[in-house]
Amino acid sequence: MSGFKEPSFADRQKAAQEARKNILEKFKAKPGLNDPAVLQRQAEREAQAAERAKAKLAREAAKAEQKAREEQAAAEAAAQIVREQEAAAAAEFALEAERKAARDARYAARKGKGKKR
Repeated sequence: MSGFKEPSFADRQKAAQEARKNILEKFKAKPGLNDPAVLQRQAEREAQAAERAKAKLAREAAKAEQKAREEQAAAEAAAQIVREQEAAAAAEFALEAERKAARDARYAARKGKGKKR
């Protein structure tokens, strides 16, 4: 079994030069900015961004509409509660007036009995 052979300076230089050459070839192989494939991908990304923006606006509009409906329902519920309270107050007032009339009638009847004697 042979031991580890340390690469010489020339071997290391050659490996570094090949690595630089491979990186340069890889860079040159990339398509340019005017390449149709690059332009197509860019157009697709822009279309997707526009669709996302449109969907976001639609969601926000739906959310605002839902909030407006909830606020209207709350206002209607508050108005209904106020009407019920007013009706209850009117009924209580009418009942109190009825009690007073009955009390006055009893008082008048009592006074009327006393005058007959």
